[in-house]
Amino acid sequence: MQDFRMSLLSTAICGFLLALLPATSLAGSAKNIIIMVPDGMGLADVTAARTIKNGPNGDPLSFETLQHIGYQRSHSANSLVTDSAAAASAWACGEKFNNNEICYHADGRPVRPSILELAKKVGKSAGLVVTDGITEATPAVFGAHVPTRDCRQEIGRQYLETTGVDVLLGGGRKEFNTETPDPCGTKGDLLCSAGKKGYVLVTDREELKKAVAGGSRKILGLFQARGMTPEVERPAASLEPRLPEMTAAALTVLEKDQDGFFLLVEGSLVDKANHRNNYPMQLGEILAFDEAVATVKNWLMTDRKRADTTLLIVVADHETGGFTITGPDSSLPAPGGALETAWTGKGHSAVDTLVWSEGPGSENLARALDNTDIYRVMVEALR
Repeated sequence: MQDFRMSLLSTAICGFLLALLPATSLAGSAKNIIIMVPDGMGLADVTAARTIKNGPNGDPLSFETLQHIGYQRSHSANSLVTDSAAAASAWACGEKFNNNEICYHADGRPVRPSILELAKKVGKSAGLVVTDGITEATPAVFGAHVPTRDCRQEIGRQYLETTGVDVLLGGGRKEFNTETPDPCGTKGDLLCSAGKKGYVLVTDREELKKAVAGGSRKILGLFQARGMTPEVERPAASLEPRLPEMTAAALTVLEKDQDGFFLLVEGSLVDKANHRNNYPMQLGEILAFDEAVATVKNWLMTDRKRADTTLLIVVADHETGGFTITGPDSSLPAPGGALETAWTGKGHSAVDTLVWSEGPGSENLARALDNTDIYRVMVEALR
């Protein structure tokens, strides 16, 4: 309960700091900011996916065609090997955090407002789209401030009642109606709260399509009790929307805001595949993520003004599993052919990860970066 009180205090201080920010500090040239995260993806994962899809001499993946390439350090405040909470908090709030912290300092220091909160401050809409639970660490950092990533009910409550995230699509339905309090002491029926706040609740592909077609501006999509089903395990008749479909739905809703929007899209299950050393699952999740990137690029290409005013960033929070490609060493496999692969472990590693980007301010990401630099680039790009 003490941690929960500290969480509320931290959130209040954050709101105070946000109110003090002058409008001129947010001047920039990006109407929209889209950050897309293949959680746990390393460079070898990219090589494998491209080779299997298009062959060694084939076309690049969609995110490989973005204009600028850089790379980032990923360590947290207290560990060379970060977790997703600290890594994504560095993007969202522009500071180093301890592992497990969600844009929150245990010693009570105030934190910067998240980039999503800044976007809302200047009148933009906001969305979080993931393939794991919507209150898991990576999406949480953009819409909540809590001492530990395990405060999932409190994270959900803050999405709905404090931050006001407009579009929430993913898994994690069980966290929105529970009788057992989380470490922050939060419990209860958040679905009821969502309804009172004007959210349309959807639980499958058809309901999502109907809500979007009906002009809904606030959608809570919860398609599984926990994480969504991996691509390689989905039956043909699955009712769950895929990541590219959820991305397209979010764009359709958020683009109605004339002030623009902030959107996070996470291919969450790349990380789970690598934790399991499951190469077929990894491949399926990366290719689905790349389809989501292609969806965004197609959306940009249909309107030149969108392309000129949208900052698009693709970056993994960390690498997982130490995946590598060891062969074949005497032939070039055709598209769809077999690769020889290996892993160094089942946890996260401390290696740097690549950053692909284009749009206003993206030239500032084409270099060696710290993960906190991405926050600064996004803030400078806002208008």
